[in-house]
Amino acid sequence: MSVLRTIEQKIEGLVERTFGRVFRSSLQPVELARKLAREMEDHKTVSVSRVYAPNQYTVYLSPTDRRQFASYESALVTELGSYLEAHARSEGLSLLSPPRIRLETDQDLRTGEFGIACRMMDPVKSSKPANGAPPAPVEGPPPSNEALDAVSGTQVLSPEQARAAGLVFDQVTLVIDGRPLRLTKRVTTMGRSRDCDVVVPDPNVSRVHAEVRHEGLDYVLVDLESTNGVEVNGRRVSRHTLRGGDVITMGTSEIRVERT
Repeated sequence: MSVLRTIEQKIEGLVERTFGRVFRSSLQPVELARKLAREMEDHKTVSVSRVYAPNQYTVYLSPTDRRQFASYESALVTELGSYLEAHARSEGLSLLSPPRIRLETDQDLRTGEFGIACRMMDPVKSSKPANGAPPAPVEGPPPSNEALDAVSGTQVLSPEQARAAGLVFDQVTLVIDGRPLRLTKRVTTMGRSRDCDVVVPDPNVSRVHAEVRHEGLDYVLVDLESTNGVEVNGRRVSRHTLRGGDVITMGTSEIRVERT
């Protein structure tokens, strides 16, 4: 029996042990595992000598499905991470760190629906406390890349290697009239309406003009069939992957993109 199938059976067993064989949620955890593997494949990055895969995943669940997973969520995310690591090993993919899974509730999703956002993240930067406090001490020396490879069979890169390969992007910021706005949402709406995440007070801008979608490692600008359209660096676009230094034009307003 393959390693992936063994882990799938463990994930299925989490539901059976918790609720018994009669109960089935509308969303099966093994569906998440297989979809996560597909996302890993869809968002891999080919470099000179390796193929890299995202190492951080956020799964968005409906309120009902999130509640059904609540009693065994910790065990579930651990098994999902093991599944992704085994998948990366079987496909010869390199990781910046062992896969990390986080579950979130999305009130807009209906029962049985779910979404996934993934990215490559520097494991050192992502582990820094938000309040600026020093990181908790770690007993003993940190494991070497060789030690990690011996355990997992998957290439795990150091932060220095990741930055040298140009694979780590920390944040995208939109600068509007000199005011910076860091993008933190899966979907960020832009337009004249005050209900938009990015309000552009320009009469030539539609109420909901465009949106920025976080897709894998990228932030993608999408025109929502606005009246006057969207330009990036002087060219009309309907969809554009944002890069540092891009200038978005909506109506007569310009928005500068900073990516670090």
